[in-house]
Parts: sequence; structure tokens; C-alpha cells
Amino acid sequence: MKRGFYTIMSAQFFSSLADNALFVAAVELLRSQRAPEWQQAALVPLFALFYVVLAPFVGAFADSLPKGRVMLISNSIKIIGCLMMLFGTHPLLAYAIVGLGAAAYSPAKYGILTELLPASQLVKANGWIEGLTISSIILGVLLGGQLVGPSISGMLLTLDLPSIDTAAESAISTLILVYLLAAWFNTRIPLTGAELRPMPRNWLTLLPDFWNCNTRLWKDKLGQISLSTTTLFWGVSGNLRYIVLAWAAAALGYSVTQASTLVGVVAIGTAAGAIIASLRTRLEDAPRLPPLGVAMGLLVILLNFIDNVWVAAPFLVLLGGLGGYLVVPMNALLQHRGHNLMGAGRSIAVQNFNEQTCILGLGFLYSFSTGMGVSAFKAIACFGLLVACVMALIQYWHRRNVRVHAQEVQRLLDIARNDNLHG
Repeated sequence: MKRGFYTIMSAQFFSSLADNALFVAAVELLRSQRAPEWQQAALVPLFALFYVVLAPFVGAFADSLPKGRVMLISNSIKIIGCLMMLFGTHPLLAYAIVGLGAAAYSPAKYGILTELLPASQLVKANGWIEGLTISSIILGVLLGGQLVGPSISGMLLTLDLPSIDTAAESAISTLILVYLLAAWFNTRIPLTGAELRPMPRNWLTLLPDFWNCNTRLWKDKLGQISLSTTTLFWGVSGNLRYIVLAWAAAALGYSVTQASTLVGVVAIGTAAGAIIASLRTRLEDAPRLPPLGVAMGLLVILLNFIDNVWVAAPFLVLLGGLGGYLVVPMNALLQHRGHNLMGAGRSIAVQNFNEQTCILGLGFLYSFSTGMGVSAFKAIACFGLLVACVMALIQYWHRRNVRVHAQEVQRLLDIARNDNLHG
């Protein structure tokens, strides 16, 4: 890997570590304030809100500046969101501001890979970045769970810092330091030499450009398959993070600290699947993987029949492993097609828009269902059935493309194969 790749990995690790620990701390903050359960579930879609609203602009913003600088600005916004939580802003609003920082961060994080590395290393690089990101999810939810637990929070509260009165607040103040560490790594990311594309004076002119980019990616015979797969995967995975917390409380009687370990168990499997995929799967093999998504959806439904943690742990590892093996090649193929069609930053912004719209829609649906009294068990069954059915439709879609548009699909696969060999 080229110089700077591991600096990018370090910056991404610590930023994602803080993001995931902050989610657990925000859930605990709402619980300590005796907020209704629908507000806890609403954390997930509100984090996704700015991904959707700002999608036409963040990709162009990421392409207009060195991406290390964009990542630094984004981490600074996340710190502001944390400070808002500490100084009395409603946790949902403050967490949405953290989501604003994350929305600006993502196009730069992924876009810099296509600037720094050839196509032949994209699957491997995605395996590393997804594996490391998922490792940060594991450690992040564990860190968040421990920070709000009685042992560590008790020690932190003895410091008697101003405006820090609860376990959740002590956790959030600690996570600000982690964001600061990620920001320091951002300052060490080297310039890639990629051509910058200045932002237009009138930002509204980006709306038709973004719509055209979105349309082009959905019309591309490989882009549409990879985009639909990653959209569904992240839409469900983003919400499953909270659903596992709710399931662990309902099925096992776990606290936030205990339930956070099970979210980490899913992430362990996803990290393993991501690493295996990066070693065994080529770019052009990605469209063959939707059956793994069908299997993943069916496994989610079976979660309802588990009430023993010793059965749940390996089951969740397997569930995460299927997802990791599916999403890494699909991500790489999507980046490859997007980079060829419109440029790195814009393609990642289109990807984020679709994925986060799915998270937003499913998250608000789950929050509404929770407010109406639907149990975690029913929600899990619906999510699993949705994944299995839609992934089966995506598989049929690709087979139809191969049958009806055989020459175009083969040409795009040849491009991916040649870039993988000679990039």
C-alpha cells in the first residue's frame, strides 16, 4: 500500500471508534433522562438525516479540497455535536449534528482510496478499511458500554468536571478526546495530487448535477446491482445496531453495557467476513454474491428463537460474517463504477444518499412502530423478511441484466477485470 494509507486507516479507526461509542452513550443519556423508547430508536435515523439532506453537496465539497482537510473539518463538527450534548441541547438534535460531521466525512474517507490506489488494490483496500471500521465498531460499542457502566463512570465522575453529572455525560466528555486524536491523524494525511474540482458559487446548481450522477449510477448495469445491495445492507445494518440492543434487553434482560457486547459480536463476524472477502474475491465476482444476502435475512428471522447467550454469540458472528463477505466486494465494485462515471467524491455521495435514505426510512418506520407498541421480536422478523425478499429480487435483477443486456454487462465486467489486473 502507498504512503499515507495507514494514516488514513488510523484516522478512520479513531473517528469511527468515537462514533460508535457515542451511540451507546447517547442511548444511555436518553434512558437516564427517562425519554420514551421511540426517541432512543430515533437516534439512528437522525444520525442519517444530514447524509440525505446534504448528499448533493458533500460529494462536491469533498472533491473541492484535499480530502485530509475535509476529514479534519468533519471531525471538528462531531466535537461540536458532543459539546452540545454536554451543555443542555436535546440529545436527538445534538446527535444529528454529529451525523452532519459524519455525512461530510464519508465521501472523503472513501474517495481518497480511489485517488491514492489503483483499481487492482481497491478490494483489498476496502477489506482493510471495512475490517478496521468494523473493528472500531466492536471496540466502540464495548468502549461506550464500559464508559457508561458503573466502574469507569464512577472514576470519571470523581474528577468533578463542570456540567458532567451523569455516567453518559462523563462518557461523552471522554469521547471528545478520541475525536481530537482522529483530528490529529487527519492533519498527517498526505496530499494525493488528485485534481481538485472547485465548488460552484451557487450551490443550488449542484442539485441537477447530483441527480444526474444518481441517475447514471442507477442506470449502469453493474452500478445498479452493487448500489441496491449496499443500500439495503447498510439500511438494515444501521438499524440492526439498535434492534440488537432492544432484543438483548427483551430476550436476555441485558442492560446497555451488557447488550453492547452483543453488537460487538455481530461486528466481529462482519470484520472476519470482510477480511476473507478481500483475500478471496475479485472485483468482477461481486454481482454473484446476493444469495449471501438472502441467507443473512433468513438468519435474522431465526434470531427470534434464541434466548441463550451461548447460542446467540456464534449465531451473531455467522450473521455478521455473511454481511461482511457480501458488502466489501459490492462496495469496491460500486466505487470502481462510480469513479469511472463521475469521480470519487460524487459517487460516494450518491452511495451515501441511497444508503442513508434507507437507514432513515427504516429507522423512522421502526421508531413509529415502537411508539405504537410493536415488540423488538416482530421488528426483527420484519427486517429479516425484508432483507431476504429484496436480495432475492436483486439477484433476479442481475440475472435479467445478464440475459437481456449480455454484451453491455460483459463489457463492464471486462473493464473491471482488466482494471483489477493492470490497475
